[in-house]
Amino acid sequence: MAKIKKEVKIHKKEIAVVNIVISSALEKDIPLEKMAATLSNTEYNPEQFPGLVLRIKEPKTSALIFSSGKIVLTGARTMEDVQKGIEAIIKQLKKLNINVTIKPEITVQNIVASGNVGMDLNLNVLGIKLPNTEYEPEQFPGLVHKLKGTNATFLLFSNGKIVCTGTKSEQQARDALDKLIETLKKVMAEKS
Repeated sequence: MAKIKKEVKIHKKEIAVVNIVISSALEKDIPLEKMAATLSNTEYNPEQFPGLVLRIKEPKTSALIFSSGKIVLTGARTMEDVQKGIEAIIKQLKKLNINVTIKPEITVQNIVASGNVGMDLNLNVLGIKLPNTEYEPEQFPGLVHKLKGTNATFLLFSNGKIVCTGTKSEQQARDALDKLIETLKKVMAEKS
């Protein structure tokens, strides 16, 4: 039987960064016990985990700080917020007479973005036709798709909502979304 192609209409695609995870190093040893005892916005339980959690109010982010001076910052939505978060950590350390004299180098580890592909999705069909896909609706209502040729992994929902993870910039997330939509249009246009 011949395959029939049909036009798949996109209403409005969108994607926005909801979390940036970065790593950095302050190149100073950090006295975590002193931080935990002095600052109220910390959690530190070295028997369970070697890092201290510092909650930053503005911008609303959290940092894992290790005694080596290595840090992981999460929760920022822009690179400007990442920078402000790092500055807030340095300011907190200054209160403890720990002066960070370097400008910490920031490495983006992961960007999480959410949005919409602008069309309803038949996840049962996609689960069968899309490669690199996991879909078990009894366990989770979303389909997981590793987009070929990128580091992006998408969660797809039947209403067209998506979550993208694995990219390292907002532009990479946008490019991955465009590539995903092209892939979806091809698959959804095919009728067996």
